[in-house]
Amino acid sequence: MNFRISAWAIRNPIPIIVLFLLLTIMGIRSFQALPINADPNISFPAVNITISQTGASPDELENSVTRRVEDAVAGMAGVRHITSSITEGTSTTSVEFRLETDTDRAVNDVRNAITQIRGDLPQNIDNPIVERMDTEGAALGYYAVQSPNMNQTELAWFIDDAVSCELLAVNGVQQVKRLGGEKREIRVALQSTKLNALEITAEQVSQQLAQTNANVPAGRVEWFNQEQSVRVIGSQINLDDLANLPIALSDNRKVKLSELATITDSHAEMRSRTRLNGREVLGFQVFRSKGSSDTVVESGIQQALKKLIETYPDIHLTEVHNSVDTTRENYDVAISTLLEGAALTVLVVWLFLRNWRATLVAAIALPLSILPAFWIMKLLGYTLNSISLLAITLVIGILVDDAIVEIENIETHMQQGKRPFQAALDASDAIGLAVVAITASIVAVFLPVSFIDGMTGQYFGQFGTTVAAAVLSSLMVARLAIPLLAAYLLKPHISKHHTAQHVGRLKKSYLSLLAKALQFRKTTLLMGGGLLLMSAMIIPQLPTGFVPKGDTGMSQIDITLPPSSPLAQTDDMLQQLDRIIREFNEVDLVFTTAGSSEINKGEVLIKLKPYKERSVSQKEFEDKLRDELVKFADIRANFRNEMAGRDVSILLTGNDPVKLDQTAAELKKQMQEIKSIENVQINAPLVKPELQVKLRKNEAAQAGISSQAVGNLLQIATLGTTDGNAARFNLPDRQIPIRVTLSENERNQPEVLQHLRVASSNGGTVILNTIADIQFGAGSASLERFDRERRIAVEADLAVGQTIGTALSQINELPIMQKLPDGVRVPSAGDAEYMDEMFSQFGFAMATGVAMVLLVLILLFKDFLQPFTILTALPLSIGGAALGLLLYGAALDMSSVIGILMLMGIVTKNSILLVDFVIEKRQQGVERTTALIQSGAERVRPIIMTTIAMVAGMIPAVFAGGASAAFRAPMAIAVICGLTASTLLSLVFVPVVYSLMDDMRNYLAPKLAKLTSVTEEDRVV
Repeated sequence: MNFRISAWAIRNPIPIIVLFLLLTIMGIRSFQALPINADPNISFPAVNITISQTGASPDELENSVTRRVEDAVAGMAGVRHITSSITEGTSTTSVEFRLETDTDRAVNDVRNAITQIRGDLPQNIDNPIVERMDTEGAALGYYAVQSPNMNQTELAWFIDDAVSCELLAVNGVQQVKRLGGEKREIRVALQSTKLNALEITAEQVSQQLAQTNANVPAGRVEWFNQEQSVRVIGSQINLDDLANLPIALSDNRKVKLSELATITDSHAEMRSRTRLNGREVLGFQVFRSKGSSDTVVESGIQQALKKLIETYPDIHLTEVHNSVDTTRENYDVAISTLLEGAALTVLVVWLFLRNWRATLVAAIALPLSILPAFWIMKLLGYTLNSISLLAITLVIGILVDDAIVEIENIETHMQQGKRPFQAALDASDAIGLAVVAITASIVAVFLPVSFIDGMTGQYFGQFGTTVAAAVLSSLMVARLAIPLLAAYLLKPHISKHHTAQHVGRLKKSYLSLLAKALQFRKTTLLMGGGLLLMSAMIIPQLPTGFVPKGDTGMSQIDITLPPSSPLAQTDDMLQQLDRIIREFNEVDLVFTTAGSSEINKGEVLIKLKPYKERSVSQKEFEDKLRDELVKFADIRANFRNEMAGRDVSILLTGNDPVKLDQTAAELKKQMQEIKSIENVQINAPLVKPELQVKLRKNEAAQAGISSQAVGNLLQIATLGTTDGNAARFNLPDRQIPIRVTLSENERNQPEVLQHLRVASSNGGTVILNTIADIQFGAGSASLERFDRERRIAVEADLAVGQTIGTALSQINELPIMQKLPDGVRVPSAGDAEYMDEMFSQFGFAMATGVAMVLLVLILLFKDFLQPFTILTALPLSIGGAALGLLLYGAALDMSSVIGILMLMGIVTKNSILLVDFVIEKRQQGVERTTALIQSGAERVRPIIMTTIAMVAGMIPAVFAGGASAAFRAPMAIAVICGLTASTLLSLVFVPVVYSLMDDMRNYLAPKLAKLTSVTEEDRVV
């Protein structure tokens, strides 16, 4: 089969030169324009529903709000998981849809569903907030803010106003979240003795203040032929006027507000506190929007912050952590690895050919193949991220593969005495089928990866497409540019070196081994079967995992204290941890946030020194620090992984809380016996003490007092209200809320609360303790739900050197997991779900890829049997890859699976080169065994050259550092070891299998011929 396109390119150089100049220019421009991100843009259709009811307990919200919301959205099309988190006063439900669901439509459908059940929800809730999840991943950066001339309240406003406005103006910034500090408020601290003496309630004071201290629109009038609006001006302009505001009493008397309360310009109650290296500061996080570039957004952030510092010289901004530094480091390492791999590949070509002109021709193939791939990536909206850069880095050895085959064959023809022009014409046409078949096999393997579903597909779709684009570009270069360059650049010169003689001796030994293998085919097959059996025995020895843990230089710890712990206690605990952590030499700085979501919870962000300045990895540091954390018996501490969760998390769901608690306790007990995990903890709702007010039904009914009235009174007395109905104080640049409560001392005393007056529907007021009893009780501090059931998680950290797959396998074999109580189940979620999805999807991709390779080879070779000979290289490579991973200490995880998938595409190269040559020789009338021996003799050099070039191109990926080193190295190890093993074995086993397949053809052909009436004469016609 001849592909005359190479001959046309040689005779018509100008169009080819113009084509590649155009592709090169477009590739360079595209490379410069591609966004640089940490990871591919992953879009999961997800909608959040947040409903607030001030002061409501989690148990109450679960029944009155959360369950109804979950039932309303559960029947919607495309729903994958429903997760709810309930804390005091807030219910948040996240609805995750399948990937094919349109996010905008999902948001509208959810909003409509919530609107339909609005009448079934409590009337005093805030308006439900339905929003899509628009932020991309974790925060780009953490920053600390200090100023000697501002207090915490002023700094909080500075972040909310100046910093947020400046940063949100940066293209790609989605959200700025303040950490620590509270907003400014006017505090009206009522005195209970005066309220009781004047027989007025706290609620009545709050209502009057909201009604009188307001500017109210009142219509419009026409006056002297001019339309004018009407406003009722009631808002006070300073605190003195507010203090003198008259409050009406029930007996038609009035009293100044200042006689009932103390009015101060202050701030909201502190619910969070942040510290940098032990010193109190305020902080903020910056999140980018989906589809934007990490580096571009970060550059805009830095420019905006620089402008802020120039505008406000008394403000001191400290960059606590910047994830873009890791992204840039990975980018620089990837580019460096790419260049090193290219240099080693070119060096291998020169060492074999010892011809600088031929080496130059092969070297030119690299940029001509890579640059068009960048153009394709730009057209498809891809980014330069850890996955696409990994694809380019690992494919560098493959790109020169076709060029080596072409140039080596041209060199062989030149050694026969042909001039370069004629050699290029003859060699390119002779090798055309093999080159196309090699490329088609690789593309057939990698394109299915682009169509994988689920999170794995979102993450690695760019990998398959990028590899396929680069390999197709290399095919175009090999068929057009290489023959053209060789024809015009090479000289008719044949050089002989001592190395060539040495290679000749190696070839002689190989040919002798090949002849013996063909002579003793059964023995050879038995040896091959033994090797396959050994490979099958090695694979189960590999641990399984999901994603290798990288070294990002940042560790995050979630801290939980008992639910009743106040903010001050949480902050004190974090300060103790801060002092311990900063004693480690590896630590650069520590940033703590007390009250991150609830006041008994905190976060610790630890920025480690650069990798080269410390002697331990991030994982090793965390293991050392964990030994210190376990000494604190009254806290729950755990490290976050890259997915912002624990390493191991086993979910238990059910509707019986008692059974869930019992099952979780037993599971924890059994998990503690497993050596592959440590720090086993139960993440379950904790009991929180509470003050319970119970109405005496008869007395309350007779006095005209309802539960709602008592609840409203106590809410205002203890917490106040700042909702849309609360009073506001007008400042020139904004409005601030006026919060009416009892004084801090009084609102924390139950005996004061029980003597407060509550408004009666019969008129007048009633003392609370005459119609209700106050007692102590307990309730849930928070609740977690998954797929409409209560959820408890038993979580743990992986021990040193262990993988998630190994740990999950051991956990699933525990007795409690084998026989769960009725009503308790273990849903597939988190890393376990993603790992199962990964193996199933990649298994399907591999099977599809191998089937595609088989079909492509059948079409190209027009044969059904010999393509199976070519596929012999696949099982021969698995043992090498598995052995390499085992010796390296890697797991069978996402990284190594990608390497094995890449292996499936490239190992057929050797078989194709051998089989193509045999077929060509046999068509010329050469006897089978002679053709097989000649095939080995002629094709062993290009096979060895391409293999060593591929290995050389991937070696830098094994030794390169950076945060992605743990992900990059196992992939390269799998390819290098598998390719090496396959090359050494296929040189012997493929010819043997070919001869057996040919015998099968000779046996089946006469029998199959009897089934048809077609003769050779018919075929000639």
